[in-house]
Amino acid sequence: MGKKVTVVGAGFYGSTTAQRLAEYDVFEEVVLTDIVEGKPEGIALDMNQSRTIEGFETKVVGATTDNDGNGYEKTAGSDVIVITAGLPRKPGMSRMDLLEVNAKIVRGVTENLVKHSPNAVIIVVSNPLDEMTALAQLASGFPKNRVLGQAGMLDTARFTNFVAEELQVPVKSVTTLTLGSHGDTMVPVPSQSSVDGKPLADLLPADKVEELVTKTRNGGAEIVALLKTGSAYYAPSAAAARMAKAVAEDSGAVMPVCAWVDGEYGISGVYLGVNAQIGAEGVKKVVETPLHDDELANLKEAAEAVRAKQADVAGL
Repeated sequence: MGKKVTVVGAGFYGSTTAQRLAEYDVFEEVVLTDIVEGKPEGIALDMNQSRTIEGFETKVVGATTDNDGNGYEKTAGSDVIVITAGLPRKPGMSRMDLLEVNAKIVRGVTENLVKHSPNAVIIVVSNPLDEMTALAQLASGFPKNRVLGQAGMLDTARFTNFVAEELQVPVKSVTTLTLGSHGDTMVPVPSQSSVDGKPLADLLPADKVEELVTKTRNGGAEIVALLKTGSAYYAPSAAAARMAKAVAEDSGAVMPVCAWVDGEYGISGVYLGVNAQIGAEGVKKVVETPLHDDELANLKEAAEAVRAKQADVAGL
């Protein structure tokens, strides 16, 4: 306890993330912000009234903010900041369709947040994820290890779930990994996937593995198409909350996240989905995972695809 975390955006994603973080009971305070007047305060009041039922002491504080920086004083001294602000996808939209509009939102909130929390670790979940992570780092001026994005945790969870459902086994028996971008150049890694220690390739034919890989890449779009208004938030919020918890506890847990890559895998100068050790300073180090030649080639292709877009966000 004694730690403080701010979640920006009180939509389904942000409010669910705040709830998970509060129920972990590892933070003294969770601050939830939004530009809709009264919404974060109302959600905070509701969550606080659940404390006796769920048995946690973390206090939830709501704060209405605006583009001029008013309201952000309640976030002061945050150890971790989770940025969920931005528009969600609609059916038929790609994550990249959100680039320009969400860039303005992410830049604005980041600049206001860091005035009050200059030592925080920032976790970005706004889409397009890889580009918004790069933008948040530029807007904050923070060291690159203190700004990271949530993508691989979610994509790996989807891959794991699809494998478990296909083989009708408990999810806890399945290990998978997803690297690359949070988009079309996502790189699920079958060579690092197993069930009870048995390689996935020994349990499923290659065409079925490829089918699950494709299903993982399209996992978010499938949910968007079904919901019609809004996008996924239960699994994404679980991923973001686990990352924030790892920072708060300085756990050193190794997780697939969007992190700055500078030489690992022969790739340099780009935010990319990789395995990384997470602690109080954000990314302690990128953990290189053995990859087959085709998987490494796909990862390098993903790096080049996002590099150009990340360069573009500097002017947004």
